Amino acid sequence: MIKREKYIQAIREFYDSDLIKIITGIRRCGKSVILREIYDEIKEKSDNIIYLDFEDTAVLSSIPDETALLEYIGSNRKDSLCYVFLDEVQRVQGWAGACRTLRIRNCSVFISGSNSKLLSREFTKELSGRYVSFRIHPFVYKELAEYGRELGKEITLTDYIVWGGFPKRIEYSGESGQRIYLNELNETIILNDIINRYSIRKTEMFKRLANFIFLSNSRIFSVRSVAKYMAGVGLPCSVTTISKYIGYLEEAYAIATVKKYSTKSKRELEYYSKVYNEDVSLNSIRVMNNRYDLTHNFENIVYNELVYMGYNLQVYSYDKHEIDFVANKGNKQYYIQVAYSVAEEKTYEREFGAFAKLDNSSQKIVITNDDIDYSTSTVRHIKFKDFVWMDEL
Repeated sequence: MIKREKYIQAIREFYDSDLIKIITGIRRCGKSVILREIYDEIKEKSDNIIYLDFEDTAVLSSIPDETALLEYIGSNRKDSLCYVFLDEVQRVQGWAGACRTLRIRNCSVFISGSNSKLLSREFTKELSGRYVSFRIHPFVYKELAEYGRELGKEITLTDYIVWGGFPKRIEYSGESGQRIYLNELNETIILNDIINRYSIRKTEMFKRLANFIFLSNSRIFSVRSVAKYMAGVGLPCSVTTISKYIGYLEEAYAIATVKKYSTKSKRELEYYSKVYNEDVSLNSIRVMNNRYDLTHNFENIVYNELVYMGYNLQVYSYDKHEIDFVANKGNKQYYIQVAYSVAEEKTYEREFGAFAKLDNSSQKIVITNDDIDYSTSTVRHIKFKDFVWMDEL
């Protein structure tokens, strides 16, 4: 497995800090690998180190709660600074209290989990700023390509647009093996991470809604539009319940919603968001007859890459025009349009024309999968095959 230095470098300066290091992200995105790599680095300088993986049934059955966890660490540590690694710690009853106690007992605590409850208001309020969090994502293309080379495989851009960046999926030799793995992962996320965790009784309704959301990636939606869809398939659902279910998908890091910003009202539009899948495979495994949604997956991939680069993103609406992203980082801002191809004149005019009434105070960018450079005097065209290797726009 490759070393994800971009993430580890950000965490490294906190190795000896009393701040609790929280590593989060969707299931199977590589959190445990990063935790192990940090463990290996620290092990080179200290033997006062404890690692517990709570996905291991034997570990969880022996250490099911806060009291057992504190007793185990107290019995197995030395008096000096102890480095404690707790993988999938949210499975331990009272884990938050244990982490707070360990922090004041001269422990450098690293915890991981695949649910945003690790960053719940209750936990973070009680910590009063005594934590630092790091969000891990599935592989972007440069990471996928590197791991592919390690396995002796070439990962094409089309493969990435269809099947995404869950690391383990490329370890399987054929598409059928990858499909089986991704389908099982999907079931685990939906069943274990959401339905069981939140005790959802109307499982069929939730699964139908999840399917609709995952197939709606890179599209503007409102809770009311989802309610209309659910009623149309014979599963009427209240707006309140739909909002709650969408929140569960976000808490499991399966989706992200990006608010639409309107220049007319000069604020984010509360009821309209664009939804992006944490990994485009969550769309592709739901598609029949290989009719993959390349255009929307393509935009979703660009979103994921921009997030990895560190940009804050909004959908931008002005004068009946809509810009896919306004991307901000530091003091730099970019307006970005995304299209699978602008070879067709109508598509070209739509994508480039979206910038027509914007001034030149921020750079305007179009990202496409075309090989031809369509740059103009005011709009920069970035080819996707170049974009995926960039660290900055």
